[in-house]
Amino acid sequence: MALNEDLDQIEKAIKQIQIEWEKFFGGVERKAPSDLKAKLEALIRRHLNSEIRNNTERFRYQNLTARYNTFSEMWSKRLRALEEGRVMGVHGPHAKAPSAPPPSERRVARAGGGGEVRIQDPERDNEAMRSLFDRFLEERQKTGESGAVKFEGFRKLIAQQASRILNEKGGQAVSFRLETKDGKVSLKAKALK
Repeated sequence: MALNEDLDQIEKAIKQIQIEWEKFFGGVERKAPSDLKAKLEALIRRHLNSEIRNNTERFRYQNLTARYNTFSEMWSKRLRALEEGRVMGVHGPHAKAPSAPPPSERRVARAGGGGEVRIQDPERDNEAMRSLFDRFLEERQKTGESGAVKFEGFRKLIAQQASRILNEKGGQAVSFRLETKDGKVSLKAKALK
């Protein structure tokens, strides 16, 4: 039956897209697996409005669809955090948000020298990385954010983001600045021409 074959295909595609997303978030792949995502969603939509009479097949279809939707939502959140320059990815997608009293205003960090840190070469700008990390920890301490952030995880995330921005937008360097909003410190990045 066609449905049973499609269900097998959906299951394999979910496993494959999980691997591809992890490669992307890990910095192995430069491009998100949007082609694979489109194919998988088309396969899922094929049976969306059809009546599935076999209880086993219907249960399996609903289970696979729910599983994919859960993963898809998680990937979207991680991708959005990466694009916005938030460092929450260091803790993983299931990290709990810190419970700090939210400040009433938005504040840009101005720790020693303008508040922005330029990174030209993500692999070699160790001093700039360390400076950005120290400022990040300082701002987190001011807002009362909890949760340990390790320099190597932070460095890896910033290097990935800087490389991606330089490849996509071009430019000589990437400027990172800290922002505090609602009691949470985030990083904003932009390409410098």
